[in-house]
Amino acid sequence: MPALRVWEAENVVVFKRSMAAGYAGVQNPLFFRDNSQMLFGDAKARVEDILRAF
Repeated sequence: MPALRVWEAENVVVFKRSMAAGYAGVQNPLFFRDNSQMLFGDAKARVEDILRAF
């Protein structure tokens, strides 16, 4: 599987249920970059919300 170099993207949207650390207890540094936005909640439901808004 190819690695996505999202830190080089102009804008990144991260779907996440909460700001809690993952299984390993380590925060992802991508979450705190200037080009990242967090969209909280169930990813499938949020994508459906976005599609309905279009």
